[in-house]
Amino acid sequence: MTHRILLIEDDVATADYVARGLAQEGFTVDRADDGRDGFFHASDGGYDAVVLDRMLPGMDGMAVLGALRGAGVDTPVLILSALGTAEDRVAGLTAGSDDYLVKPFAFGELLARLRALLRRGKTSPVTTQLRCGNLQMDLLSRKVRRGSKPVDLQPREFRLLEFLLRHAEQVVTRTMLLEGVWDYHFDPGTNVIDVHVSRLRRKIDDGEERPLLHTVRGAGYRLGVAA
Repeated sequence: MTHRILLIEDDVATADYVARGLAQEGFTVDRADDGRDGFFHASDGGYDAVVLDRMLPGMDGMAVLGALRGAGVDTPVLILSALGTAEDRVAGLTAGSDDYLVKPFAFGELLARLRALLRRGKTSPVTTQLRCGNLQMDLLSRKVRRGSKPVDLQPREFRLLEFLLRHAEQVVTRTMLLEGVWDYHFDPGTNVIDVHVSRLRRKIDDGEERPLLHTVRGAGYRLGVAA
């Protein structure tokens, strides 16, 4: 099966480099060098993934991403950007991108990340179960199990774990949790996140050989198999 990729990139050298490499790997690549043109192409559908530059003429990449998600277009999006701080990456992921790659980049890494998005995209529209290691959440029955052991969660704990599972193996910041789980757009200065994470950690990790919920010092939390 040939995957169709939309590349929205105004830098000719970068666009040529990426398009040529993807074509050699068997992808069909359409190009747009303007944000508005890229949005219209992407909103028509039919693409398996979009590679999106963040700084574009006409309509910047974040605006393109927001417009696509607002229109219900759930095509996987990989942002390319020279803006590489933790805040920049968090902003891109929070806005609805599926991955974020900082320039300059190696083509091999771009290819690996794009293939990972395509694998996830095959099942994500109909997913009713989320997994990380031997931790499983059923979104229909609202039941959670760690291996063979059921995990009893309060509604807010369930929502917190769902958010972490949807961002498995990624660092999730306090801001992301406040906005995604508590619907706050500011830090109220309380320890509400710490308390709920602590309770959730006890419920899913106590008695297990390998913990899944990790604190990333100075950054946030990560749900993942690797320490």
